[in-house]
Amino acid sequence: MTDEIIIADSENVKNALNGFQNALKNVKEISPLTFCITNFVTVTDCANAALAIGASPIMSNGAEEGGEIVNIASALVINIGTLSKAQNELMRNSANQAKEINKPIIFDPVGAGVSALRNDMTTEIVENYPLALIRGNMSEIKAITKLINLDESNDSVAKGVDVAASDVISKDNLAVNGLVVKELAKELNTVVIASGPIDIISDGDVTFGLENGDEMMPLITGSGCMLTTIMGSYVGANEPLIGGITACALMAVAGENAAEYVRKNDLGTGSFRTVLIDNLYKLTAEELVERANLFEINI
Repeated sequence: MTDEIIIADSENVKNALNGFQNALKNVKEISPLTFCITNFVTVTDCANAALAIGASPIMSNGAEEGGEIVNIASALVINIGTLSKAQNELMRNSANQAKEINKPIIFDPVGAGVSALRNDMTTEIVENYPLALIRGNMSEIKAITKLINLDESNDSVAKGVDVAASDVISKDNLAVNGLVVKELAKELNTVVIASGPIDIISDGDVTFGLENGDEMMPLITGSGCMLTTIMGSYVGANEPLIGGITACALMAVAGENAAEYVRKNDLGTGSFRTVLIDNLYKLTAEELVERANLFEINI
């Protein structure tokens, strides 16, 4: 059944792969100012990841300046990893201004499903603001479908900020999880990306899978947050679907390269973190096209 829904050489796949070069070029030429409201655990890594790909990150925790920064930013990234009253106010002020002037908002629902605070903020954001892209693990994506009453039947159980074992994306559950992602994207009129061993990417019309990356990637804090920041930069310089796909491929192939280097030199996860950022800086569009295991999911 899985083989029947995977289309490796569709026109949509070819168009996406052909879009990598322009997507990378646009980020390097525009150097989009990426306004990240993110968590204090990963803020430095997120800034370094954005710099590595050629973007210009700016971070803030000051609610008073959120609207001003949005005015000059190319995109707004909202990450709810470490919420506080002050940060919530900053998120609202910034999102309101982004909505007013039509700046893209990229949302990372870290830990959605874990607590009332995270659930309330997630619901507020997805129901009140036009989001360009949502990226989370499959448990977080399923939590959103419950919160907006799109799918109350799924039995996903949140596991902190990590994906629940039952929600890890594989070829065995690709059709089921792909449909969840596609329906959420359609309902919210946005691009939704569920990250995992296989990434699922959908705009509610076409749905892709990307099978790249390495098992070392979840072993460092912030790989997902870095990915969302990179997506913010790519969406700030490109349309959301191609920006999201390119960011997924870039991060995943960089992770493969970093893991290969670390294993070859008998190093550990601290070195992996550094070499990952090195590879974000060094990767070319040609290597991405050659290495990306991108396919269309026919659901």
